[in-house]
Amino acid sequence: MSLPITPLLLESNNITMRRQSFSTSLGRWLWVWVVLLAVNGLAAPAPDLKLEALLIWGTNEATSPDANHKPVGPKLKKKLEELPLKWSNYFEVKRIQFGVALSNSTKVPLSEKCELVVKNLGHSKIEVTIFGKGKQCATRTQELAKEDTLIMGGNAPGATSWFVVLRRAE
Repeated sequence: MSLPITPLLLESNNITMRRQSFSTSLGRWLWVWVVLLAVNGLAAPAPDLKLEALLIWGTNEATSPDANHKPVGPKLKKKLEELPLKWSNYFEVKRIQFGVALSNSTKVPLSEKCELVVKNLGHSKIEVTIFGKGKQCATRTQELAKEDTLIMGGNAPGATSWFVVLRRAE
């Protein structure tokens, strides 16, 4: 009677081994799936870089001839006064917030005559090109950390000047 029992035991062990093999295989595939999800999550696209651009008018006049212009805030005024500029008053002409996706460029119209093209180079680094009257005036590449301010400017008619201020909006 021992002969019929032995094949049954072998068959039983074979089923157990199949179950173990299946669960081990399933476990491996589960781990592969988890790892792939984790890697995919790490490679998710970076969020847009959120920026704010201001068009500023500099003058020695106490007021702006345009009633819509308002004096710049105290922090920005302090930054402008720390630069070797000859103007004593600065007025905000326009303020616009925008986003730039990684490795993409965004056009930012600031006035009829002034436009920016901002490219997000990654790692908080941007390339800014200013166009005045349709012609390229200047290009600058710089890292723009959360507390940094980029100020670029040019001459305007009379004893005035214009500035573009770029900073993080986050």
